[in-house]
Amino acid sequence: MINLSLKRVTSVWIIAILVVFVITAIFGITMRFNQGGDIELSPVTFFSLMTAHGVTMVGIWSVAGMMAVNYLMARYVKVSTAVNVFALVLTVIGLVMLWTSTFVGYFHAGWTFLYPLPFFVAWESWATPLFLYSIAIFGIGWTVWTVAMLMQIYKKYSLAQSFAWQHFKRGYLVETPPFILITTVSLIGILICLITAVILLVLLFAEYYSNGTFTNDALLIKNLTYFFGHTIINEALYLGVATLYELFPEVSGRPKFKTTWYVALAWNCTLVFVLTAFFHHLYMDFVQPVGLQLVGQFASYFASLPSAAVTVFSIVILVYKNPIKWSLTNTLFFIGVIGWIIGGFGAVIDATISNNFVLHNTLWVPAHFHTYNAMGNVLFSLAFFYWVANEFAGTKVVPRSEKLRIGLLLIGGFGFVLMFYIAGAYSIPRRYSVYPDELALGRNLASYGGWFATIYVIAILLFLGEIVNKCLKVFSPRSSAAA
Repeated sequence: MINLSLKRVTSVWIIAILVVFVITAIFGITMRFNQGGDIELSPVTFFSLMTAHGVTMVGIWSVAGMMAVNYLMARYVKVSTAVNVFALVLTVIGLVMLWTSTFVGYFHAGWTFLYPLPFFVAWESWATPLFLYSIAIFGIGWTVWTVAMLMQIYKKYSLAQSFAWQHFKRGYLVETPPFILITTVSLIGILICLITAVILLVLLFAEYYSNGTFTNDALLIKNLTYFFGHTIINEALYLGVATLYELFPEVSGRPKFKTTWYVALAWNCTLVFVLTAFFHHLYMDFVQPVGLQLVGQFASYFASLPSAAVTVFSIVILVYKNPIKWSLTNTLFFIGVIGWIIGGFGAVIDATISNNFVLHNTLWVPAHFHTYNAMGNVLFSLAFFYWVANEFAGTKVVPRSEKLRIGLLLIGGFGFVLMFYIAGAYSIPRRYSVYPDELALGRNLASYGGWFATIYVIAILLFLGEIVNKCLKVFSPRSSAAA
């Protein structure tokens, strides 16, 4: 049951995520303008911004997905508000530690903190352990929250039922909603990511505190790092897809999605493929066993096909030649699916080994992951934020600026990522703070990208004002009396 306490902690999450998102997006815009020559930052400041921007974005959109499914899970099972608050508090503490390490201690090893770079200290000596401890604090809060949600699911659904295995045969008695299936698959993937992060941090701390008596294997650490980072981003997006399955038919005035055998098969396959696709980040590590490189090649293809194909098919069947009550919520979901597919297609192109020789470490890489995050995952979460804010406020009035917001979002968002794609196609490298004269095209595209991203943030700010105002309604005396 959705009670007032759950509404209030969800409101705090939404407000915090949106505010932090705008701030962190400004970090990214600042970097693009620096690359474009519009402003001038020191390399230390640039890479500190890059580190904070990357880790924060991964973190806030992971918890945005967890918060959304936690709220909607209350329709099916009991959820713990206390654990929700615990995760919120640790996320805030972790964020303060992270930004302190990057902006006060000048830690700037990148969001991947790729080994052994954090141990070649080019910043305050305390910044490296503080950064690693911030990741640990995030991990503790999110692990407890993930386990708590899975435990609540398993109190009502058996393991087989949570994976919808009974849908592979006829005459089943218990129906597993698509929302529960996708949430289970995604949360298990996130839990595996977080366990991997624990192993990674233990190894890094072991070396850090060993005074030179212990050294890690660089290839092992890189595998663990990319397994954690690549996978948790994708699982966070799938949590957004879970909210789409639950809400899109509802707000469109259509019957709810049902779990069929092919939906169950697609998402069971996705659990396996998404956990092994990260190997495509290590193609250039030639000491990596060739078999793992092939696993990365095929898993990268198969990871996107089942879930995306079934989701697109379900959406098309729902909207094609059917009367739909279009609103900002399902419009955002619909555009988010388009962004997800475009970004996924860009990822598959890069994950093809013959293409990766050309595109590896070019701006094609941030092109595809910014597409399925900024124009996919963010829009899924924004759709939920807008829907639930209306629920809190008890109103569904269509704002006059609806078309303006969507227009700015489309122009700013797709214009922003298009500059990355063009730069990647011309082999402009990533992670440069300043482009030399030989890469003048990179400077121009970076500047254009910064302006498009500014338009995108303006659209987000227009959403933020209305959503925050409505979320604050749950703290009014009137809400307490109604509860």
